[in-house]
Amino acid sequence: MKQIILSLGLMLLFTTIVSAQMHKQTDTVSNAYKPLVSADRLKLLEHIDFIANMQYANSTAFENGTYTGSSFAMNQFRLEIKGYVLDSTVFFRFRNRYTRTPTVQSVDKLDSSVDMAFVGFHLSDKLSLAFGKMIADYGGYEFDTNPINIYQYNTIIANADDFLTGAHFAWNAPKNQQFMFQVLNARTKSFSELYDDIPEITEAKFPAAFVGNWRGSFADGLFSTFWSYSYIQETKGKNVQYIALGNQIKLKKTVIQYDFKYMAGQIDRLGVISDLVADDFSSFIAFDTDYIEHWLRVQHSFVPQWNVSLTAMVSDAYWNGNPETISDNHIRTAWGIIPALEYAPFEKLNLKFFIAYVGRKYKYSSDAKANFGLTDSNTGQLLLGFSSPLKFL
Repeated sequence: MKQIILSLGLMLLFTTIVSAQMHKQTDTVSNAYKPLVSADRLKLLEHIDFIANMQYANSTAFENGTYTGSSFAMNQFRLEIKGYVLDSTVFFRFRNRYTRTPTVQSVDKLDSSVDMAFVGFHLSDKLSLAFGKMIADYGGYEFDTNPINIYQYNTIIANADDFLTGAHFAWNAPKNQQFMFQVLNARTKSFSELYDDIPEITEAKFPAAFVGNWRGSFADGLFSTFWSYSYIQETKGKNVQYIALGNQIKLKKTVIQYDFKYMAGQIDRLGVISDLVADDFSSFIAFDTDYIEHWLRVQHSFVPQWNVSLTAMVSDAYWNGNPETISDNHIRTAWGIIPALEYAPFEKLNLKFFIAYVGRKYKYSSDAKANFGLTDSNTGQLLLGFSSPLKFL
């Protein structure tokens, strides 16, 4: 019996010593090695968003009523990181477009695939500044919508330089009004890359875009505005002026958006008319052009998780500086209609499946047909896929 008691006592003593050594070793390890990401650093992630903006679809294409083929494609994939550092004083946003070929641009030294790369500062709860590559905030709700929710853009936005490098100033005025002003580079490529073969124009010393807009909200958000005026000068003595008037009515289940856009250019900055009337666009550019557009979108949520929308758009192009002795400066009218049905099955995840049809029709004036050999045409595209701003953080 004494031997048993002695054995148990020795075992207990041994266990106590080993346990003490293990705890001592564990404490030594925890004190010697720090975690790779500290608790303070982890708190910063609370203010960081990491988003994969995606639009994927199977596309069935038609041209002039004839089926031309089908394919699967990731139409939009833009990886985005944005948020705050240093409390809420300093903010940043970076977004890269993986559906565009990356080419380093000669002016801002960034890949063309980079949509945004800027840092901003909140000077107060009403004033902010930002510097870097950013959205040229041209105004209108078509341009303000996340690209993954746009199945086809109208002419101006589809062909403009929408992301430029410069400075941004914003003022959050009383009564839910915001005013913004930007000074940006007018382009991402150099003058010689774009216009070197065109002898009629010379480079401006400061090719810049000046953009001002107003975001208004009335009646608790029932009616909103996004109006903008832009003045762009790339070459000496020739400028471009752009007006966008966006208006929105937001009801309980229905959202109605209407944009009016007008671009008057002493030089054809979009290049659409130049491309239509010239055999070699690289050595020609049209002067004194006008683009006038209307864009309307109506979206209705008839039951939870289901949305139906209809987008209609029209774009008119005019060449006022046409040297040909023709009676009509109107070149083309482009129509578009996009009905879509969307289903969002997940309550806590912003992912939706959609089916949409993009119908486009292009009609040219009789003078444009006679002088430039243009012919009317139409295209169709049936899309079946999904879209999501998939948020990882």
